[in-house]
Amino acid sequence: MRSKAPAGGVLLSHRHRFVVVALAVWVVMALVVPLAADAGTGRGPAASGAGVPQITWAACGPQLECARVPVPLDWAHPNGPTITLAVARHLASHPEQRIGSLFVNPGGPGDSGVGYVGERGEALDALTQGRFDIVGWDLRGGAGASAPVRCFASADARASFWHDLPMPTTRQDERRYLAKTTELARRCGAQNGALLAHISTADTARDLDHLRRLVGDRQLTYYGASFGTLIGQTYANLFPHRVRAMALDGVIDPVASAAGTEAVAASGLADTDRVYHQFLRLCEAAGPDRCALAGHGPVAPRVNQMLDRLRRAPIPAPSADPPGELTYGEALTALKLAALPDPSLWPVAAAALEAAIQGDASVAETIARGATTDQVRMLFQEQGAALVCADSPAHHPAGAWLRVVDRLEDLSRIGGPIVGWQLAPCASWPTSSANRYTGPWNATTPNPILVIGTRFDPNTPLRNARRRSSKGRRRALCRLPAGERHFGGR
Repeated sequence: MRSKAPAGGVLLSHRHRFVVVALAVWVVMALVVPLAADAGTGRGPAASGAGVPQITWAACGPQLECARVPVPLDWAHPNGPTITLAVARHLASHPEQRIGSLFVNPGGPGDSGVGYVGERGEALDALTQGRFDIVGWDLRGGAGASAPVRCFASADARASFWHDLPMPTTRQDERRYLAKTTELARRCGAQNGALLAHISTADTARDLDHLRRLVGDRQLTYYGASFGTLIGQTYANLFPHRVRAMALDGVIDPVASAAGTEAVAASGLADTDRVYHQFLRLCEAAGPDRCALAGHGPVAPRVNQMLDRLRRAPIPAPSADPPGELTYGEALTALKLAALPDPSLWPVAAAALEAAIQGDASVAETIARGATTDQVRMLFQEQGAALVCADSPAHHPAGAWLRVVDRLEDLSRIGGPIVGWQLAPCASWPTSSANRYTGPWNATTPNPILVIGTRFDPNTPLRNARRRSSKGRRRALCRLPAGERHFGGR
């Protein structure tokens, strides 16, 4: 799964400079030849070639252009019903040296590529020396304006359905929550109709290939983070000879993804508790001046005892807005979705945990509530779950899902319950994907694909990058030190 944090997005400054420079040089120098038929800008009538329609762009900000592009709902029936993709590009700042377009996807699954280009386009333009248009699009089924999955008619209806229900911690709570996820899946089917059968990553890869043709590039240049790496891997295996250059940052294991919901969840959880223990170890080593948890005895036993206490009873959160109490499920939510993916937040997380140990969980409760806002519920529990269910169907019915969550919790105390319940709707999902791609995953591309992994990543473990870099001879692995994260995505 993607490095997921409710706030979304990661600043480029969180990278070591050598990695940023290496990526920029790799993208620009992979093939120093123009991709478009129009070698000057690649934006003229010649760029798309005879018989290929062009995108009608309109200015939507400094150096930004936006458009709406119709595509078939079902690529197997190109003359059938259509949906519309929202697309944005940041124009190359040195058009006279332009190579082509760099397509980007920030992960999620389902984060807005249009929003990503608006926020990061200028920085990515600088990294690529002004020689690429930076192009992003909103995925079908994801957040944004490209046929998004929506399972409720309004935010009020969503809030009424969930009624601030936290992740469950007891068997009684779990059964109640499971019934909610079953009803959620039914609502998603009722609200979205035929769309749900056509939101697989294979559908998105075909959208991407269509956009590549429309901008006039003979081959694809692509950067994908987290879930975006699954898009890249699917594209590279469907259209290997159309790949010019590709960087996959924080890799999803495509074999696990194709194997089903439990398999892809387990793959993403492989390092979650390892990152949690690293967080506690580094805190203790930093000392009380830099980590609020330190200086009161061994850190790990104190935090684990607090979590054990939460399993028995909540801790008051008198200063939360509004006042409330922190449950065990909320504590795991704060750790898994907010704190662990972002080392820059570790001092804040440590202070929140220390306060909870002392009996005041107000800060931790405030952080956890960030994962139950309307926007986050829609992105994670509807759109994100829908995209995972489309690629990774569950092989266990809802009645067996409690045991699936138990197995995931055995794998990761911190992340297992969170991911297990986030993906529980897949056990009741009403639709199968019409065009799901399940492999093989060993196609050879004309140029090496850059695969980037991090030693301590709670969502996309380094072993995924190692496995993909070892498949075939056209892969290059870049391993980052602990604490480094990918450019975008949660």
